[in-house]
Amino acid sequence: MKIASALLCIGLSALAWAQDGTVAPNENLVVEGVPPITRSLVEEIGLYTESRAAAFLSWHPTRREMLIQTRFADVAQVHSVAMPGGARKQLTFYPERVGYAHWRPGRGDGFMFSKDTGGNEFFQLYWKDAASGKVTLLTDGKSRNTGGVFARSGNKLAYESTKRTGQDTDIYWMNPGDPGSEKLLMQGQGGGWTVSDIAPDEKSVLLQNYLSANESQLWWLSTVTGEKKRLTNNTGKVAFSPAFYTPDGKSALYTSDEGDEFARLIQMDLSSGQSRVISPKYGWDVGGFTLSGDGKTLALVVNEAGAEKLHIFQFPSMKEIPVKARIPIGTIGGLTFHSNNRDLAFSLNSAQTSMDAYSVDVKTGVLTRWTESETGGLDASGFSTPEPVRWKSFDGKEIYGFLYKPPARFNGPRPVIINIHGGPESQFQPVFLGRNNYLLNELGVAIIFPNVRGSAGFGKSYLAADDWEKREDSVKDIGALLDWIGTQPGLDASRVMVTGGSYGGFMTLSSMTHYNDRLRGGLDVVGISNFVTFLEKTEGYRRDLRRVEYGDERDPKMRKYLEEISPTNNVGKITKPMFIVQGKNDPRVPLAEAEQMVAALRKKGGTCWYLMAKDEGHGFAKKKNADFQFYATVRFIQEVLLK
Repeated sequence: MKIASALLCIGLSALAWAQDGTVAPNENLVVEGVPPITRSLVEEIGLYTESRAAAFLSWHPTRREMLIQTRFADVAQVHSVAMPGGARKQLTFYPERVGYAHWRPGRGDGFMFSKDTGGNEFFQLYWKDAASGKVTLLTDGKSRNTGGVFARSGNKLAYESTKRTGQDTDIYWMNPGDPGSEKLLMQGQGGGWTVSDIAPDEKSVLLQNYLSANESQLWWLSTVTGEKKRLTNNTGKVAFSPAFYTPDGKSALYTSDEGDEFARLIQMDLSSGQSRVISPKYGWDVGGFTLSGDGKTLALVVNEAGAEKLHIFQFPSMKEIPVKARIPIGTIGGLTFHSNNRDLAFSLNSAQTSMDAYSVDVKTGVLTRWTESETGGLDASGFSTPEPVRWKSFDGKEIYGFLYKPPARFNGPRPVIINIHGGPESQFQPVFLGRNNYLLNELGVAIIFPNVRGSAGFGKSYLAADDWEKREDSVKDIGALLDWIGTQPGLDASRVMVTGGSYGGFMTLSSMTHYNDRLRGGLDVVGISNFVTFLEKTEGYRRDLRRVEYGDERDPKMRKYLEEISPTNNVGKITKPMFIVQGKNDPRVPLAEAEQMVAALRKKGGTCWYLMAKDEGHGFAKKKNADFQFYATVRFIQEVLLK
């Protein structure tokens, strides 16, 4: 307890306190209607806000060392780890979060990294020299720049930028040691173009043109002549993941749901255009995959109803190599082979462990944990294990989700929070809940994370089941969930609230307009309140991509439908308390979406709390802001759900 107490004291001293002993919001927060946050509440929540996470970013090309992303202070930065369990050495130092980083292949004389400002998602690419520590801005400092794919030689770095029009993503490359060498490879039309790989001979690149969650295309582009050709000439809507060259440059690997409900791993011969499925039939999506540098070992992840399982194969025979290591159930991301062709790195996140960096030796099967992120001194091994749940919706469709139960010491039916993910082309998976473990362990609240129709991971028909005029069918899935809660003896159907972020924020607002009498209140985080104003004001580079999902507001018939279902136009149906959270710099769901919802709720005399961060975007990334948001969230739960 001495370590835990010391950590708590450090956390308390970092807060600003008003004269009456309550927490004073920092200068970047706008707080309206939120009751005072007392010192006793902060102390009670305490160590639940002190967990960290570590994500694998890149192997060093010549040494068995990693770059990881983790947070020591307010935001995540790039660190190096020289050995498993070794000290985390911080390499970037910014007041803003650094998103990702990658060592230059072959030499390891520096790394590329990406960073935005205030959550605006206008990312810039930087080069950090390993010897001098000097950082060089590689991009223009103004436009949105994404990607950052190195050639195998390390001489070229390919990426996307919107600097030509502000809306279209074009493809560029340069020598990262010489920003003046930048060359435009292709002018794109639309915001969905990305470069996924550079050929071993650097004479071509592979591109993906993302049109929607259900439809994308793969292209080949000559870096010498500028010639471009489409590799996937399918009919109908088919999804293709980014593609990657095999080491000989003769074929490409990618996943696709072409001819199936689920994504499978495909190999295409680039000279003939012939493709074949090379992964076994799992009945679930093949997600991330990677091939060793020598082309002899392939690893892939299968998403089994949200839990991810690692599979390893000999390549190209695709003879499976048993994974001897016991890998906890959770999510696996960032699969990358070291240049030694046997150490496979990944990030693992599970209900009992925060995200950490691991590697598995594909020759021996030994699993090695490189980082062990702190959980604030709390023993996370006893945290709730999520239970998969299913229920039938209004049309008989089976809907999926996960239920986290509070400890058994809480007697009687438990109050429930329904927490809806964003996207909507996303999926809740069984992961570490961080701060939200306080709600389970100390407040005795059960949390259900539904994967309503429109969620990824359950087949392409399920993914498309909420498109356009079917938008409110996903809201009806929440109504069916409320019915299901009423049948569960351990859950209290009279004490339920709903929350969600981004699209989950829309789902929260819409659920409140449909099921106001069955819900205690709603907490909307960066949510869409009116589809028409959202589509008109979301950043230009993503506007057409969102129209494919939600419908085109420029069409009179669709505009009428979108207006009819938008929460701002149904606010009169909400009589229960609401809490709206927003980042000022959000490029996806603009600030106006929150402001107009708050104004509409207050105009009719409703109770509405409001929290806005001037230095955040699509969600709160800075710890001091996220902590205050959680304190206010707990106060809302106490007032609305528990009283």
